[in-house]
Amino acid sequence: MSRINDTHLRTREVAARLVAAGRHPHELTVDLIYAEIRQGSRTTINDELKLWKDEQARNNNALSAALPPAVANAMLSVWALAVEQGEQVFAQRSAEFEAEAAAATTRAESLQVANAGLKAEVQTLRAQVDYLQARLATALADHARVQTQLDATIRQAEAAVAERDAVRAQSDQALHEAQSTHARELEAVRAARAEHEAALRAGVDQATTGLEGVQTLVMLQTEETREAQRRAEAAVSKTRQRNEQLVADGQRLSADAAEQRRLAERHEKQLAGVMEETRELRRERDSLTLQVAQLQGQLKGRDESAPARTARRRAS
Repeated sequence: MSRINDTHLRTREVAARLVAAGRHPHELTVDLIYAEIRQGSRTTINDELKLWKDEQARNNNALSAALPPAVANAMLSVWALAVEQGEQVFAQRSAEFEAEAAAATTRAESLQVANAGLKAEVQTLRAQVDYLQARLATALADHARVQTQLDATIRQAEAAVAERDAVRAQSDQALHEAQSTHARELEAVRAARAEHEAALRAGVDQATTGLEGVQTLVMLQTEETREAQRRAEAAVSKTRQRNEQLVADGQRLSADAAEQRRLAERHEKQLAGVMEETRELRRERDSLTLQVAQLQGQLKGRDESAPARTARRRAS
């Protein structure tokens, strides 16, 4: 309710109360009313008081013409009291309406504050969503980079395995060929030695058989035997030297085989390192995949919870 209307009502209320207290209407002045209500302009009070006095004069004239003076005065007193009571009730209802309006205004201000808080929360949530989306994009990029590195490492590991298998096969083949050659040469030496020993035994047997009949041939046979023995010893020495050469060749082949095995072990160690790096990259990839899933879950949870919190704020 406006201040002008309240001033009008308060002017009528105070005038009726003063008349009920024993004052006459013509004794009421603007200063007297203003001293009671302490609000409004004197012009407004004067205009309203003049209207009220005119109404009272018309009522008094009507009552004085229709009733005896005592009855008319009593009626006027009752009327003043009724007017005062009505104005009090009206003022009380006006105060209640004003209190309700103030409460509604307070609620509106509270809702405005809540709305501002919700807007700030929405902005915060949007900033968090943008941050999470940026983190998600970074995690996806890291995941793609790690996947690329993992693929390259797997290809390197496969190439290292193929190279190791090739070196091992080559080493095994070289060792097998060396062992076969050594076995063939050793068998040939054994066969030559057996043949020579058989020939030597045959010569000795023939010399022994002809020893009793031919004395001169004994010396010759002995000399031949000695010569044959020297040749046999030379053959044996040559065979021994060949055998030593074959042994040296076998040792060299064994050293080559050991070197090939060391190379194979080095390739296996490199392969183990590559496989460990591959497992580490896979663990990193799995960790990044888990982070991506968690970020996506957080984004989804915030998208679902933001409307619910907004609804609860509005409901409260």
